[in-house]
Amino acid sequence: MDIAATLPSPTSPAPGADAQHQRRARIAGVLFLVTFVSAIAGAQLYGAALTDPDFVLGDASDTGPLLGAVCELILIAANIGTALTLFPLLRGRFPALSLGYVAARLVECGFIAVGILSVLTVVSLHRSPADDPATAVTAGAFVALHDWTFLLGPGFVVGLGNGLLLGWMMYRSRLVPRWMAWCGLIGGPLVALSGIAVLFGAYGQFSPVSAVLTLPEIVWEGALGVWLVVKGVRPRAQEDTGRLTTSHGRQR
Repeated sequence: MDIAATLPSPTSPAPGADAQHQRRARIAGVLFLVTFVSAIAGAQLYGAALTDPDFVLGDASDTGPLLGAVCELILIAANIGTALTLFPLLRGRFPALSLGYVAARLVECGFIAVGILSVLTVVSLHRSPADDPATAVTAGAFVALHDWTFLLGPGFVVGLGNGLLLGWMMYRSRLVPRWMAWCGLIGGPLVALSGIAVLFGAYGQFSPVSAVLTLPEIVWEGALGVWLVVKGVRPRAQEDTGRLTTSHGRQR
């Protein structure tokens, strides 16, 4: 018997690699959907802590903002999880870009973490017994800090990392349909440019113009999450990626 014939081809993925790639892809899809739910829930639960100037001096419950902070902690974990699960699928063909995607996710999470601390500081001021107008001014400053972190993190870095970088890698690798990747390639730059426009006061952060320019990125992330959960990655592209990953590991 020819022993060499029973060994895996040096250009083929390792045994079980296909199933492992699909499992990673589906985990990434679930985590993308978790980022959607946790981000929306967090923004809603913050509620009056960010929108009502009298919150800090009133007697409203702080349970909502605290639950919102928990949701955003889940968001941070899910964001990092998407990067770590997709990295092994992409690093063979895109060693630098895939690492850049992980870095972009970490930077985004850093901004989100600062935003969480800002809201928790407002909650601490709300719990303070001092009925001092200066307290409201201080709380307003932390609300402003939260808004800036939201603009520069989810409103700018996401456009470069989750939109442009990930969209380009998915487009070139064909792990998902190219029409879907185009949503990221278009939506990512639009989100980043919109963030710069808001930075210079062209329009409001939550204005209709900002919402319209953010829509393609939302479609991209939502469609990607659903596709990965339901279908995983495309088989032929998955095989090519696995072969490249194996080759990359052998070269190292």
